[in-house]
Amino acid sequence: MKHATLSAIALAFALAPAACAQGAAAYTAPAGSTQMGHPNSIQPETTLQISAEARVDRAPDIAFITAGVTEERATAKEAMAAQSAAMNGVFEALRAAGIADRDMQTSGLSLQPRYDYVETAGRDGMKRGVQKLAGYVASNQVTVRVRDLARLGDTLDGLVSAGGNTLSGVSFAIDDDKEVRNEARTKAMKDAIAKAELYASAAGLRVARIVTISEGYEYSPQPMPQMARMAMADGMMESTPVAGGEVGVTANVSVLFELTK
Repeated sequence: MKHATLSAIALAFALAPAACAQGAAAYTAPAGSTQMGHPNSIQPETTLQISAEARVDRAPDIAFITAGVTEERATAKEAMAAQSAAMNGVFEALRAAGIADRDMQTSGLSLQPRYDYVETAGRDGMKRGVQKLAGYVASNQVTVRVRDLARLGDTLDGLVSAGGNTLSGVSFAIDDDKEVRNEARTKAMKDAIAKAELYASAAGLRVARIVTISEGYEYSPQPMPQMARMAMADGMMESTPVAGGEVGVTANVSVLFELTK
């Protein structure tokens, strides 16, 4: 019995090398490859992450005005009535300037009490500030899309002449910016590829393929200084000069490349 057990152990050791050789033949690495896993797998040390950005600037073709009226009266009813009357004049002036109703949108409507602080002497002789109702302030703001930039200055003048006394800001944009966005994306992608090829060459490698692409873009309008309230002392204004400058679209891409020898 003892001799049979020793024979079985010896047979198992004799068959082990053959089994290992047969298992190794299940996967044959490509000629010249040092990769130990599956031939299509990507090893972290063979990838390169690149981020690139490109901006394309163009002259704007539309503008947005945020303006309106602010009126103060003794009572809330009087304040709302005053702003309503002035705002109707603003809307009529905008229509006369060629602004369509679809390009006018109310963007702010408020009514708030205004208090004055008055110093009064208390029974103890100490002076204290006391709130005293001074009146009510009603405000109505409208955001206007101006499609004809050549008439932007005249539109502003007409708005003020009709009773508008607040101007919150003017901004410029491109109405249909699809072409500009695509141009920025193309430039960003070309920049990413050029960077990847540069790094790969410096490392003695070459770009094999693109693994993943992710993108994001940011629209960057040209800002304009804001004005809290327009001066109306003279009742007359010269034509308002307006410069549109340029607006731009910025495209961002992040690309993962596989590198090889």
